[in-house]
Amino acid sequence: MPQGINQPSNQIKLTNVSLVRLKKGKKRFEIACYKNKVLEWRSGTEKDLDNVLQIPQVFFSVSKGQTAPHAELTKAFGKDVPLDDIILEILSKGELQVGEKERHAELERMHAEVIDIVAGKLVDPKTKRVYTTGMIEKALDILSQKGAQAHEKEGDSKNSESGTGTPATPAKNGDGAKAEGGNEKSKSAPTWTGVATTKSAKSQALEAMKALIANQPIPVQRARMRIRVTCPAFVLKQSVKSSQKGGNKDEEGSQAKATGSVKDRIIATIETVESQDTVGEEWEVTGFAEPGALKILGEFLSSETKGRGNVEVLDMAVLHDGD
Repeated sequence: MPQGINQPSNQIKLTNVSLVRLKKGKKRFEIACYKNKVLEWRSGTEKDLDNVLQIPQVFFSVSKGQTAPHAELTKAFGKDVPLDDIILEILSKGELQVGEKERHAELERMHAEVIDIVAGKLVDPKTKRVYTTGMIEKALDILSQKGAQAHEKEGDSKNSESGTGTPATPAKNGDGAKAEGGNEKSKSAPTWTGVATTKSAKSQALEAMKALIANQPIPVQRARMRIRVTCPAFVLKQSVKSSQKGGNKDEEGSQAKATGSVKDRIIATIETVESQDTVGEEWEVTGFAEPGALKILGEFLSSETKGRGNVEVLDMAVLHDGD
């Protein structure tokens, strides 16, 4: 009678898995998870670990079904560390291994999310209208192409300096300084090279907005928020007790021009005042400001009015009346 092949006791075969891999010490450890559940766990959407793990076990190699011996886990993670804590460390700090299809799907999802965020926060400076996602996508594609070209030129320049490329032509008097100044300007300007799956959509959207505003492939500016500030009327003429920290140079300059009263400081922080009025003992002003002004006003009102002032957002993007 034919004898069956015995599978080693420390081998477990799993299929249709997503791997999370962590190198600890000189060993590499893996855990087997259900597809798409790792990202949900890390984002906080999924809270049940049983829905994430295919099996509560640590492996040297999931594909080979080779589990990690207890002695190796103790050596790498510590003597008294429970298995659950080891799994959580791998799950939170490990590198997610995904297939080509999953990677492409995740990249497309991240790309769409970044474009949606950017399209909702940038407007045409003339019309004050938000751009379509298609226009934003084309503008970022232009920046990506420029970024790739600049990277190639930088590589050629390094090769030239090292003697492996074509010798550079000596610059004329004054040209060297101009070129150096131009290089400094291009280096300081934010660039965009495309979406990655290793960063959050919000952080990448912020990078994309900075690159679009700095390079202007299409005319853009941050969407102004329509805000309302309210505070007791009797504090308006009081002198500001302390200078505000934070904000950009333009905001600091506008605040420096203020005469020093609470009202003047609030008005200086708002870019365009739409209306202001006093009803009874309450003063109210409505206007437009950049998103960064919201935090500045919030901190200012908290310290100068002892929490009796308030700032709220009425609209996120400024559009023409009747749009």
